Amino acid sequence: MRTILHSDLNNFYASVEVMKNPDLASVPLVVTGSVEDRHGIVLAKNQIAKKLGVKTGEVIWQARKKCGEELVCVLADFPSYYKVSRAVKEIYGRFTDHIEPFGIDECWLDVTDSVKNFGTGEEIAEKIRTAVKEELGVTVSIGVSFNKVFAKLGSDMKKPDAITIINQENFKDLVWKLPIEDLLYVGRATKNKLNKIGVHTIGELACTDKSVLKSLLGVWGKTLYCYANGLDDTPVVSKREDDSIKSISNSLTYYKDLTDFEEVKTLIMLLAESVASRLRESGLGKACTVKLTVTSNQLLTVGKQCTLQIPTHSSVDIAKSCYKMFGQIYKWEYPVRAVGVGVSSFTLGAEQLCICDDNKKGQKADKLDAVVDGIRKKYGNNSVQRATVLQDKRLAELDVGGQEIKPFDRGGA
Repeated sequence: MRTILHSDLNNFYASVEVMKNPDLASVPLVVTGSVEDRHGIVLAKNQIAKKLGVKTGEVIWQARKKCGEELVCVLADFPSYYKVSRAVKEIYGRFTDHIEPFGIDECWLDVTDSVKNFGTGEEIAEKIRTAVKEELGVTVSIGVSFNKVFAKLGSDMKKPDAITIINQENFKDLVWKLPIEDLLYVGRATKNKLNKIGVHTIGELACTDKSVLKSLLGVWGKTLYCYANGLDDTPVVSKREDDSIKSISNSLTYYKDLTDFEEVKTLIMLLAESVASRLRESGLGKACTVKLTVTSNQLLTVGKQCTLQIPTHSSVDIAKSCYKMFGQIYKWEYPVRAVGVGVSSFTLGAEQLCICDDNKKGQKADKLDAVVDGIRKKYGNNSVQRATVLQDKRLAELDVGGQEIKPFDRGGA
């Protein structure tokens, strides 16, 4: 039996702002994004503002109407949030190496092998909760369970600064009475489809015939059936730096939902530039395989990879392959939230050449890439950019040569 924790930092952005300025602890506080980019919406709020009815995603004037002149608005300070997030992950690392981030403020931890050294899952959760609060001044809510889905549900049940245990004996009493939309990955469209057949709670989903769910939702219906019945066996996947030799990849959560393929193409090109730049610098040669992942705003992820006829380290070749795969795997049931691009199966400096026009064009492209790399190395990674990326100010400001393109804020922390 596995022991899985899901740790969720409470009111994260607002909590960090209070940590920086304790005087804000006694007033209704909201953290806002750029008025230009996010239209002045609430990204996060403290408990006082929450009790007054402020909701994440509403505009500032609505929050001010609920809180009056006492409301304090603070512009988001993402460098501080990333710093605290990394410090929290270091605390998690004292107990396990199996840590899977789920955004800046949430992580799954597999502590199955840690119980012999640190106690039960509940005891480990309590040690983490105490350490985070005493050492960093922020709080976490932690769910302890035997799978990732129920651990996530547990961390949502008691907030703030609390621990919830969901085990084999009590999950039907605790989980099955919850509304269906509380289940991980059940978005609005899926909820509406299930409601139409009389499924409103997780328990009702668990007791629905799998064939009915499959006809309604396809293979995803079977997955949700397993989730509701506690049969989730998905592993906690650590993001290890030593895997970089096997593949080079980058992903980005966009600052808004994407509903247009042209916007997606721009994002893919930026990521392809980042991946190609790192590949050329790595000394691994060229890539034979390109991979694309796409995540919807309902957090449903699809992916595909393809083998190239001619190995490449060109951002254009990588992007074109991704454009084609996107059309094959994404059906626009929901807007796009995030995109990932990766390459693998490297030639390690050796490759088969062909005497053809495509190869001649490839050699010219390689020379151009070398010139661009030289300019970027001397004047900065953003000194040369593609026109398509420059059309989006936020994308143009990102460092395409970095090991990891930091995600935009999406609110809700």
